[in-house]
Amino acid sequence: MKPAPFVRHVPRTLQEALAILSQVAGQDGRILAGGQSLVPIMAFRLAKPAHLIDINEVAGLDRLESHGQTLSIGARVRHAAFHAPVADNPLAALLTYVARHIAHYPIRMRGTFCGSLAHADPASEWCLTAATLGATMIAISQRGSREIAASDFFEGIMSTALAEDELLAEVRLPLLAADAKFGFYEFNRRAGDFAMAAALVTYRLVGGFMTDVHVGVGGAEAAPRRIIEAEAALHGQAPGDAAFRAAAQAASDAVDPLEDHQTNAEYRRDLVRAVVRRALEHSA
Repeated sequence: MKPAPFVRHVPRTLQEALAILSQVAGQDGRILAGGQSLVPIMAFRLAKPAHLIDINEVAGLDRLESHGQTLSIGARVRHAAFHAPVADNPLAALLTYVARHIAHYPIRMRGTFCGSLAHADPASEWCLTAATLGATMIAISQRGSREIAASDFFEGIMSTALAEDELLAEVRLPLLAADAKFGFYEFNRRAGDFAMAAALVTYRLVGGFMTDVHVGVGGAEAAPRRIIEAEAALHGQAPGDAAFRAAAQAASDAVDPLEDHQTNAEYRRDLVRAVVRRALEHSA
């Protein structure tokens, strides 16, 4: 199939892009950066934006740098930017490991980190990463800028807190402690397919016991989120099979699983139990 007719705008400055977005937002105007999420659903006419604002010529949106306690990721930063570590911090190793699970190589060369978050597919690896680590989203419009916590940003399946005239210009991920450990695991039917369930965990070991625990689950619910019940099961425990299984069971019990023609709630709970346990085993 082919997309419905649309007008493509190519602004050269951020202010020009915001001005165009403000004018066409009411006509379902959309931002185009990588297009690896948006263009396919346009081809199936699941989305019919009358205007696309192509930001690939806008300077400054490709910024990727760490400063202070955060890693700042601009709206034009591609998935492929994380094929190698981008900072001297465990977060960089985490991002590199997660990036290799995103779709296929050609998609990673074009798709963008911020675009993935703005699209808000529940199965997105970057959405899971942002939700688990507590990212901050920087949304800008002609009305100004605002910060949105990850816990408030994802509102449901392909639904976010962005207003129609706002551009997700930057995402800030908190750097991890130098001794932080992480684990990631996702289940899909074929390599490159969307994850049916995925888990990301981070923690520190103090005196042999886990602390500063983050456990996130994606793909299994309408939006990725931290699972505080699983975190509580791990906090203060020594890493090992008993603690990992308890946390995995707590996560399985806590989720409100999606159901579709391929999976029922029980099956997705089983997947959550498996991916959380395997992510924790990877961390160890």
